[in-house]
Amino acid sequence: MKRKTTRRNLLKAGVAAAALTRPASTSAGAFQSVTIEKPFHGAVLNARHGEQGETGLKITVSGRASMRDLVTVNGSSARRAGTEFTSDITLTEKETEIAAISQGRFGRHEHRVRVIWDKHSEPRYRFSIDDNSFFLRDIATKKYSSLFDCFYLKGLRELHMKYGTKFVLNIYYTTEDGFELPQFPGRYKSEWRDNSNWLKLAFHAYANEPARPYQYASASKLIGDLKKVAEHIVRFAGEQTYSPPTVIHWGMVQPAALKPLYDNGVRVLSGYFRRSGGVWDVNYLVDEARSEYMSRHDAMMDFDSGIVFSKVDIVCNSTPIERIVPTLEPLTRDPNQAEIMDIFTHEQYFWPFYSNYIPDHFQRLDTAIRWATERGYKPVFFHEGFLGGPDAT
Repeated sequence: MKRKTTRRNLLKAGVAAAALTRPASTSAGAFQSVTIEKPFHGAVLNARHGEQGETGLKITVSGRASMRDLVTVNGSSARRAGTEFTSDITLTEKETEIAAISQGRFGRHEHRVRVIWDKHSEPRYRFSIDDNSFFLRDIATKKYSSLFDCFYLKGLRELHMKYGTKFVLNIYYTTEDGFELPQFPGRYKSEWRDNSNWLKLAFHAYANEPARPYQYASASKLIGDLKKVAEHIVRFAGEQTYSPPTVIHWGMVQPAALKPLYDNGVRVLSGYFRRSGGVWDVNYLVDEARSEYMSRHDAMMDFDSGIVFSKVDIVCNSTPIERIVPTLEPLTRDPNQAEIMDIFTHEQYFWPFYSNYIPDHFQRLDTAIRWATERGYKPVFFHEGFLGGPDAT
């Protein structure tokens, strides 16, 4: 039976709806465990995140606790506003533990986070190229007199000479047509050495296929493949040319593999940290909270392994020239993403025989690198110092 609509009924309905949608107030007596909300556990902080002076980096710590609790942060009383608390502290060491302690009618509670101070940070960029194998096969097959007779390396050298760019080429052990690293000759070793100040080789995977080769693989499988590739890089290019990996193929490994990677020289791992189909992907399988944080920040320390995660800012092969600057420029206005530019692309798109060949691929690199250079970003290798900058320790 349909009820008759009257003004009185409408008023009653409005009051009921307001009661349902009104935010619930927090009772002064309700218990809320103390929680530090900023900075995030593992945050990598620099002068953009506070006031840097001679004695350290002054930052603001904020969070929530029960209204009537007394809250201290690293021993100093915090300012209170409802359930919120804030307190200023000064970071004086590379690594600092921040402890928020609340005292009230429900007892004593605490929350601790650790952060990294990138004391000597400066604007910088790194350039990493994934999926490399074609250029090695090309050089080995054609027996060039110089590495740079290969158009791919020649093009990278021209960008280095123009902008000072440093490149890390992440390579496979084998290609689909049967070429393997043992087939690459050692006669170019001196030339690799002479260019090792700007050109490095690193492990990426054993092969391009299958996809996501280490997402479910054991740590021993991953480390075994890494050592095979590293052995041959040192054999034909010398130790000066070898770089510890900074990108594992598909950016997915088991959490148990992170510490073994660190033990084998890995200090930084770059990923996309993006959500795809409701699931975080290319994120080294870190948890949802940290993946979401990394989607909005340059870097984050994983204290369990000692590895710093870095967010890739642009993939040149999937970004048309006219979209490169509009993709990068907004990052400079965000203090959480402005300090480090992690620039990225893939080798196969340079080669005319590849099905998805991109004729203007080098122009895309030039556009991204020119933008970074004009805005004062310095080229670095991530494995040197701390994220390519001077280490505070």
